[in-house]
Amino acid sequence: MKRIVTLQDISCVGRCSTTVALPVISAMGVECGILPTAVLSTHTMFRHFTCKDLSDQIGPISDSWKKEDLFFDGIYTGYLASVRQCGQVRTFFEQFRTRDNLILVDPAMADNGKLYPAFDRDFPAAMASVCAKADVILPNITEGCLLTGLPYRTEYDSSYITELLQRLLGLGCRTAVLTGVSYEPDRLGIASLDQDGNAFSYFTKKCPQSYHGTGDLYSSTAFGGLMRGLSLGDALSLAADYVVECIEATSRSSEARWYGAEFESQIPWLCRELEQRLEGKG
Repeated sequence: MKRIVTLQDISCVGRCSTTVALPVISAMGVECGILPTAVLSTHTMFRHFTCKDLSDQIGPISDSWKKEDLFFDGIYTGYLASVRQCGQVRTFFEQFRTRDNLILVDPAMADNGKLYPAFDRDFPAAMASVCAKADVILPNITEGCLLTGLPYRTEYDSSYITELLQRLLGLGCRTAVLTGVSYEPDRLGIASLDQDGNAFSYFTKKCPQSYHGTGDLYSSTAFGGLMRGLSLGDALSLAADYVVECIEATSRSSEARWYGAEFESQIPWLCRELEQRLEGKG
């Protein structure tokens, strides 16, 4: 069984970050270790929440693992809270990178044309230095623009997406994947490009609903698929299909929309679909 570690915050209640990554990746048949960057009582869409920064624990935990000769087949980063943590994650990559493991970075820092309020103007450059060390990065279009300096646009064509992907590759990663790409009003998906010029895109129907944590859900599922041996295209398409399943399940639920996408009830679907795609690959 493959073992990965995810570095991101824990929201004790609410479906996002490690609270999504741990159950989803584990259900997909991959051991999921965690290195928490912060602990929150709930995610930040709740009216009241507490937050404990764990920057002072990242180094000691990493050093302890190194002394134990632990290794990871994959490293997956999500929300990082500060420029300091970006530096700590780069150091972690240097400690635990091997010839064969896979590093995936979800540069969770912005959406809808704006940087998250917690970050200042120095943060995108720090995150770009993390992305430079990755095998695969998974920004949305807003994040891609902040990482590269390309002006953000709400209306665009495929040439704009291609230019953005090329600029992202210029950071140093091996493969860049853009999420939230849409060329038609009723279709939404992803586009990717690697250093060898291989391009891929995949689109699903565009759901009218929007729920907290779907980006974390997408990245976690895609990484789980890669760890189980799916090709990049198969892993990205599986993640897109699973997110749609979860959104539709949530839309039938009485839960408040800000709480998060109901992924738990759809885990059996994910496991069946993963095995079918693995069988088809064989």
